[in-house]
Amino acid sequence: MNNRFHYFLSKYLNHYLLETVGLSHNSVKTYGYTFKLLFIFAKEKYNLKPKKITFETLDKKFILEFSQWLTDIRQSSDRTKNLRVGNIKAFFSYVQTEIPSLVLQAQEIMQIPKKKLEQKVVDYIMHDGIKLILNQPNITTNLGRKHLVILSFMYATGARVQEVVDVIIEDFKYNNSVSVKLVGKGNKARLVPLEPEIIIMLEKYIENEKKSRLLYDISDPIFLNKSGKKLTRQGISYIVKKYATMARNKNSTLIPKNVHPHTFRHSRAMALLESGIELIYIRDFLGHYSVTTTEIYARVNNESTRQALLKVSSQSMSVEVPIWNQDKNLLEFLKGLSE
Repeated sequence: MNNRFHYFLSKYLNHYLLETVGLSHNSVKTYGYTFKLLFIFAKEKYNLKPKKITFETLDKKFILEFSQWLTDIRQSSDRTKNLRVGNIKAFFSYVQTEIPSLVLQAQEIMQIPKKKLEQKVVDYIMHDGIKLILNQPNITTNLGRKHLVILSFMYATGARVQEVVDVIIEDFKYNNSVSVKLVGKGNKARLVPLEPEIIIMLEKYIENEKKSRLLYDISDPIFLNKSGKKLTRQGISYIVKKYATMARNKNSTLIPKNVHPHTFRHSRAMALLESGIELIYIRDFLGHYSVTTTEIYARVNNESTRQALLKVSSQSMSVEVPIWNQDKNLLEFLKGLSE
């Protein structure tokens, strides 16, 4: 074999990460992009084309130079640089099991230390701010109603943006439950309980979407764009930023400057924590592998338990829920949620 590096990199990305580890395609793309940057660095620094790169090229010195290049040329943050180098270290962890003769080289690379980071600050929005954002969509229009459902679903479930993109009709009320199935990192599925108002909103929304389309299969994504195609991460980010900006213009004290889809996830986690929910349950709700990840919210929280989960949820969701058909009884029920 002329170049073992390219063979094993292809095997790692296309088979090992997907089939053995069970990573999502998006996660694998992140690993692939790391090696794309590595190829760019090799070309700029050493005039090496990708096909000329071998395992002998990728020694500890080369990887450290790549790390510095990320800072100097790409202006990557320390967090991003740790991610890129971490992806390379993970590859060499795999390589040492496939090619025992490279164990020493792999160990040297795997021992490259991470750059110490400042403690990340969790940006979140209190329930009054969430309520303000949810009051911004124009629910007299189909588009405004759809956007409200998306925003409400994101907050109610604490879902990652990719989980929102990937959720399908069959996942809603999974196996006739009051939960939605979300598939997170590593294709790990979990059931997230839904509150009655969210179930009603989604039922009416899906009913309306079915009427407006000739085909709407249970395997179709719940949230589609105007062209009838699956919403993208960028599309959801646009929706979040649009209504967060509108809300900030009305009350800048409630809405931080940089609001993104993950802000809703952080906000939901903080609301659960401040309601007295134990970290282990929040871990399962968010789909974290370890409670250690969830502890970041405990470090942020400086308040004592204020209220029960149901009260937090009803306050945050107390907006005028869109009605898809002229059902006066349902409208009265929904309006009563805020009283």
